[in-house]
Amino acid sequence: MDLILLFKAAVMGIVEGLTEFLPVSSTGHLILTGSLLGMTDDKSKVFDIAIQTGAILAVIIVYWQRLSGAVMGLGSSARARRFVLNVAIGFLPAAVIGFFVYKSIKKYLFNGPVVAAAFIVGGLIILWVEKRANPAPPRINDVDEMTPLDALKVGFVQCLGMIPGTSRSGATIIGGMLLGLSRQAATDFSFFLAIPTLIAAGGYSLWKERALLSMADLPMFAVGFLVSFVAAWFCVRWLLKYISTHTFVPFAWYRIVFGIVVLVTAYSGLVTWAD
Repeated sequence: MDLILLFKAAVMGIVEGLTEFLPVSSTGHLILTGSLLGMTDDKSKVFDIAIQTGAILAVIIVYWQRLSGAVMGLGSSARARRFVLNVAIGFLPAAVIGFFVYKSIKKYLFNGPVVAAAFIVGGLIILWVEKRANPAPPRINDVDEMTPLDALKVGFVQCLGMIPGTSRSGATIIGGMLLGLSRQAATDFSFFLAIPTLIAAGGYSLWKERALLSMADLPMFAVGFLVSFVAAWFCVRWLLKYISTHTFVPFAWYRIVFGIVVLVTAYSGLVTWAD
């Protein structure tokens, strides 16, 4: 058993779990961390996507009562049917667009400079959204108040998260707020939307690249999955408390500073950020 490889898998799992649901881009952090750890081959890219399912399991557990109630109430509750329909509609744009652009994104955008630029641009957008003068009060304060059209709009915004460094959660939360959702409603819907989106992305990646994998890879994937689950469970619970009294401004400044550091180290030759 390669203990060093398992250690690297655990590190990647921590990074995934802590960044998947914050507006800081888990994919971007995984690309940069993988570059530092020497995990940049095609198998490592599949690993990065696959361990997202560990983080998703954490969301399912945190929201278990709401999710199980929706599933059990499909036959009798209009509220449950509307909730499931909205999540399905919100998932659709990423499923369709992702199917056609996945290969190109993986080939051309998985590199340090692209991630860094997306970090900075995303941070500036968050600052703009949070510091707008006299923003309109939210028209949607709970996910159950969303219409299918609201869900579809957020679903298209989520597609921006396909660009490494942009952040899927950041795009859906900030985009949702711009579309009239409250901070709480946008965060909740971002979590719910992550379930089908990331499970589908992980399953598709594993199936498409199955020729690269073998049973010998199982320990590495298992460690990454488990660690990402634990880290995400703590992170999701913390974020739900944080947003009740705080804005996303600190995350915006973190993105900007981190992006600048990556660009400076890349172009000065201090760090070689591998594709």
